[in-house]
Amino acid sequence: MQRDIHPRYEHVVFRDRSTGDMFLTRSTATSDETVTFEGAVYPVVSTDITSYSHPFWTGTAREIDTEGRVQRFRRRYGKG
Repeated sequence: MQRDIHPRYEHVVFRDRSTGDMFLTRSTATSDETVTFEGAVYPVVSTDITSYSHPFWTGTAREIDTEGRVQRFRRRYGKG
């Protein structure tokens, strides 16, 4: 690797804006805002959605109602 061309890869805390949950990982993302997490100070990056709030991972995903679609199509466009 060439020196001084790669971004720094450091510990960063990601915070979910909707739930307030935080987790520590390593990333090249940076922030001027900091937070104390597990006794140390880390930069914090706020995100709109994480696995703590995503419907797929929380099990609150909506099921699409597929029943009646054919009947609704036939009612709108004939052949019914």
